[in-house]
This record gives sequence, C-alpha cells and structure tokens, in this order.
Amino acid sequence: MKRSIHHLIADGVVGGVLAGLVVALWFLVVDSLAGRPFHTPAALAGALTRQPIGPPTFRLVAAYTVVHFAVFALLGIAMAGAIAVLRTPPRLLFGVLFGLVAQELAFYAGLLLSDASRVAIVPWPHVVAANVLSGFVLMGYLHRAARDQHPFGLAALKGHPLLTQGLVTGLVGAGVVALWFFALDVAAGHPLRTPAALGAALLFGASNVASVDVNLGVVAAYTVVHVAAFVVAGVLFVAIAEQLERTPALMLLAAMALIVLDAVVGAALALGAQWVVGTLGASSVLVANLLAVGAMSWYVWATHPVLRRRLHEQVHVHV
Repeated sequence: MKRSIHHLIADGVVGGVLAGLVVALWFLVVDSLAGRPFHTPAALAGALTRQPIGPPTFRLVAAYTVVHFAVFALLGIAMAGAIAVLRTPPRLLFGVLFGLVAQELAFYAGLLLSDASRVAIVPWPHVVAANVLSGFVLMGYLHRAARDQHPFGLAALKGHPLLTQGLVTGLVGAGVVALWFFALDVAAGHPLRTPAALGAALLFGASNVASVDVNLGVVAAYTVVHVAAFVVAGVLFVAIAEQLERTPALMLLAAMALIVLDAVVGAALALGAQWVVGTLGASSVLVANLLAVGAMSWYVWATHPVLRRRLHEQVHVHV
C-alpha cells in the first residue's frame, strides 16, 4: 500500500527519535559505568562549539540533546524515504547500513567540521555499537509502522540458513573461549578478570591492569562485542563450508582463509589491548584461538553431511 508523504515524514521522525534515544541511553550507561554521567554529550557539545572540555552542565547537555535528536529525526526521514523509493521492506541489514554509513558520516563529519583534533573524543567501538543498535530500532519501528507482512528480525533468519547456522557456530566459538578464560580466571583467583580487562582496554581505553575495575557492566559490554565478533566469524566459517560442498578442491584455500582470519583477529586484539595479551600470556590466547577454531570446525563438520561426503570422496579419489 502506497503511503502519503506526511506519513513517511512522521514515521521517519518518530523512528529517528527512537534511534537517537537508544544512542543517548547507550552513552548514559557507558558514562555512568565510568563514573562520569553525561560526560559524552557535554564533551561533544564542547567540541562542536570549539570550547574546552569541562564538567557537564545542564546548558551544554540540553543544547547537544536538541541537536542530537534533530539530526536523528532528519536521518530517520531520509531512511524512510529511501525505503519508500526503493520499494523494499525495512530489513535489519538496512539498520546496519544506517548505523555504519549514515550515522557514522553525520557524526564524524560534524566533529571534523568543528575541530578535527576532537575526532577521537568518543571511542569508536561505542560509536559503532550504539549506531548499529539504533539502526535496528529504527528499522523495527518502520517495519511496524508500515504494517509490513514480511518477516523481520530473528524470524527473517528462517529464510537465510547461512545466517542461522553462522549465528549458532559463532555462539559455539564464543562460548568455548569464554569458558576457557573463565576457568583460567577462577584458577588464578580473579573471576571475570579477562573480560573486564579486555572491555576496559577496548571500550574504555584502559592502558594498564591497575585501571581495571571488575564489574558486571564492563563484562556485559565486552560480552556483546565478543559474541558479535564470533557471530561474524561463524558466518564466514559456514560460508566457507558451503563453498567446499560445491568445490572440494578449494580445501587448501579454505584452510589458508581460516588461518588468515585467525591472524587478523589476533592482530586486532594485540593492537587494541596489547597489555592485556601480555597479562594473559600469548600461550593462553593461542590455546583459546585453537579451541575456538576447533569447536566451530567440529560444529560445522557435524551439521554438514554433504561436506563430509564430498571430502571423503575427494580423499578416495586421490588414494
């Protein structure tokens, strides 16, 4: 059913405001966990007005909040209009694009235009996570407002077995690594120290073990990042397995791809939290990677009988 321009604008505004509310709540929680409520909006307001970053004031926070929701309302209108022009139903993938493209461009463009030296004022993992989550909320609202009958969210995964199997595969790998480091932490008498340290380093910029405070907020924040990273890896694992089902001769290339993937993850971890890797020990990190790859490979092998048969036939041909 074709909708009027007024309905599209209204839906875009409401959806954009809801998305902006998600981002605002995300940074309120992050700032509160760090012991400095409203630091982010006050700092961004200072950056946009070229003022020194100081303690949050009602005036700064209120001014930035108005700008924040106005920008999100405009982005919501733009996204609702784009979906209408494309004549496609709202999808979670559009939410990812909205968060990683539209919001990222708007956010960093604003900082660059105001003061290029303040671009790193907010840690990028928080910006990405909050923007993607707000994109999901925007798409969810637009889907509901349009009364679209297409499946949305987890229900849409039924039509995409690759994503469903990748999700489960990633959860298997994430669970194995989490259990490994939990066991090491318990044995050392410091439960949850590893996720707290990684969360503090990657999300809050901690530079040494003395600045790590083990609390459930930091652990939960890192867990979200941990699981998301493994879900992406799980999708890649399943995609490689399905390609091998069609072309078993690519086994060597697939093995090399997995090695490169593991190396990229290790390098990213080392760059983002080098001191944490040093604290944990390279051997424990290596074992964790091997356990994750082994568990995910086992799950993919167990759930892909065609792959087992094709590789078995390939071995017999060479013999």
